[in-house]
Amino acid sequence: FTRSGPELVRELTRRGFDVFLDLKFHDIPNTVAQACRAAADLGVWMVNLHASGGRRMMEAARERLAARPEPPLLIAVTVLTSLDRGDLDDLGFKCDVEALVLSRARRALEAGCDGVVASGLELPAMRRAIDKRLLVVTPGIRPVENRPSDDQKRVVTVEQAFADGANYIVVGRPIRDAKDPRAAAEAIQQTIAQRFLPAS
Repeated sequence: FTRSGPELVRELTRRGFDVFLDLKFHDIPNTVAQACRAAADLGVWMVNLHASGGRRMMEAARERLAARPEPPLLIAVTVLTSLDRGDLDDLGFKCDVEALVLSRARRALEAGCDGVVASGLELPAMRRAIDKRLLVVTPGIRPVENRPSDDQKRVVTVEQAFADGANYIVVGRPIRDAKDPRAAAEAIQQTIAQRFLPAS
C-alpha cells in the first residue's frame, strides 16, 4: 500500500476482487476510526487494526464503520506470528502467548470486531474458550517440508489451520517466493477444496 497507494486498491475492487487491507492500524481512537473510514471508502472487504490499541480504539473504529450501509469486516490483530514468549518478555508482558491472544480476542469481541488475526497454534484454545462466531484469520502459513528460516515463529500448515477452525488464511512468502507462484497458489487452493469444502 505504501508503494502503490490507494489507486491499486480501487482498481482491484473495481475488478470485483474482495480486498483485505492488511495495514494493522494502531493509533489513538479517532485516528484509527478515520483510517478505517478511509479504507471503507476504497471499497475493501476486510480491514484490520491492532487489538493492543485498546478497547476504546476498537470501539471507535467499529462505530465509524457501522455508519456505512455495507461496512467492511473489522478484524483485530492479537499477537503477531513473528513473536514468541521471549519477545513478549522483552516487551514487558509476563504471560504466555496463548493467554495474551485469548485476552485480546475477548476484548476485540466485546468491542464489536467481527474477528481476529491469530496464529494457528492458538486456534484450538480460542475455539474452546471464545464465541465460535468470531471470525479467525490465520497468517504464518507454511508447508511441512518448508518450515521457515524467516521471521515467522508461530506457524502452521494449511491443513492444520483449517482443521483447527480458521475461517481464512493469509499466505505470503510460500506463494510469492515460489519458483512458480501460480502453481503454489493453485496447490493450496486444491488442498482446501479437497479437504475442507463440501462436494458440489
